[in-house]
Amino acid sequence: MARRCSVTGKGVQTGNNVSHAKNRTRRRFLPNLQATSLFSEALGHAVRLRLTTAAVRTIEHNGGLDAWISDARSTNLDPSMRRLKKQILSAAASRAA
Repeated sequence: MARRCSVTGKGVQTGNNVSHAKNRTRRRFLPNLQATSLFSEALGHAVRLRLTTAAVRTIEHNGGLDAWISDARSTNLDPSMRRLKKQILSAAASRAA
């Protein structure tokens, strides 16, 4: 499983540990990924995603998973999120009809 957020695209960065004597050793900066389950109103059940905490705050700020994913551009989404968007939009359309 990749260490990348499927919403924001944040991934692993590299850099240096710098000691007091200015010795540099390589290190990795890992994103704050959390396994979260977000409830989808259209699907009627929770969806488990591996997101950064910033992505969780963004989704909640925009009114939940359904509201956020319907406004998001498909070109900016991960392939797994595109499939989820298609499922949510088709479920919402079938409920409306």
